[in-house]
Amino acid sequence: MKKKLIILGGGFAGLQLARHMKNSGYDVLLIDQYNFHQFQPLFYQVATARLEPSSVSFPLRKVFQRDKDIHIRICKVTRIDSGTREVITEEGTFTYDRLVIATGCTTNYFGNKNFERFAYPMKSTNEAIALRNRILLNFEDALSATPEERKGILNIVIAGGGPTGVELAGSLAEMKKNILPRDYPDMDFSELKIYLVEGMPNTLQNMSEKSREKSKQYLEEMGVVVMVNTIAEDYDGTVLKLKGGETIHTRTMIWSAGIIGNLPAGIPQTSVVRGNRIRVDKVNRVVDMDDVYALGDIAYMETEDFPKGHPQVANVAINQAKNLAGNFKKMLANKPLSEFRYVSPGNMATVGKHKAVVDLPFISFQGRLAWFVWMFLHLMLILSVRNKLFIFINWAISYFTNDTTLRLILKPEIRAAVPEKAKS
Repeated sequence: MKKKLIILGGGFAGLQLARHMKNSGYDVLLIDQYNFHQFQPLFYQVATARLEPSSVSFPLRKVFQRDKDIHIRICKVTRIDSGTREVITEEGTFTYDRLVIATGCTTNYFGNKNFERFAYPMKSTNEAIALRNRILLNFEDALSATPEERKGILNIVIAGGGPTGVELAGSLAEMKKNILPRDYPDMDFSELKIYLVEGMPNTLQNMSEKSREKSKQYLEEMGVVVMVNTIAEDYDGTVLKLKGGETIHTRTMIWSAGIIGNLPAGIPQTSVVRGNRIRVDKVNRVVDMDDVYALGDIAYMETEDFPKGHPQVANVAINQAKNLAGNFKKMLANKPLSEFRYVSPGNMATVGKHKAVVDLPFISFQGRLAWFVWMFLHLMLILSVRNKLFIFINWAISYFTNDTTLRLILKPEIRAAVPEKAKS
């Protein structure tokens, strides 16, 4: 009888593991709350109407429709019971021989309930669509707003100067320059201000000094107000308070300042470290649990090269999944397991057209070449040929026209709740 392998999460790690477990001798069950894989690095382009959500989302059942030993369940996990080797979900209970937790991370508001209530996160396709609607509706509302109301409507604040914040700020700046004046010829977009608030001394703090300096220079040249060494303290939906007393009137605050692990219930506290990450050994086995493994953003593995854990990036997740897939096959053959070793290929971020920064292990470069390298590598990471083609076409049109045709405001229709009798 085949051993049962359950994978929680269809992100980079979970999807990559499942793909490498085809015809492996395991019966694989992939559980996720969504029926699609999400390509998070391009969410900012969905939020700024450069790409459609379907271009960066891939139906899980389509990926595995020819693999009879890979099964999909769309549901939320309630808890894990390692004693009975069960995963309890809202749709039922599933037993396992081996379990892999690849649930990734979600937005970390650092305990601030107002940020959680009023700020816009961008960690899922749904959140990116909600942000796109908010940004586009701002410009519609500004047409009929009073001068005082327009000030708050046309101020957009991004909290967090990492790659997500920098890329989103640059995309909004290009939108302000190239697109909005055409769409709204009767509006003065000199009033539109884009703020990037970062608590550290630099944007892209984890990259090289040259890349940090260049990213800030690019943003400022594009008209973004970059505020480093500045901490967002509170937000009530209309006014953002900064540490030190300064305030910014804004109806749109975007939170990209932190992440925290999506930790399922049932993990012992001895296995959990700072940031809700799960401590694993060098083969990704969860400490103090039997036959339970963790991958990707939620996994915390200390090594000589990474004594504080690996960076929470897609490349780590993908390579951990490949290594674990090989180890699961070795377990069936009673062969020694391979420890995971990560060699960073580098970091990169784009700011705008012909503006990007790339840090490789042997060289750092910025500008036009960096921008083309960024585009090529991200295009190669896209899952399907169809999506690669659609994204390439959209990028090509945008490159030559400085425009897109995707500025649709799609709000969900509110329908009455189903009566209890009808449900039964």
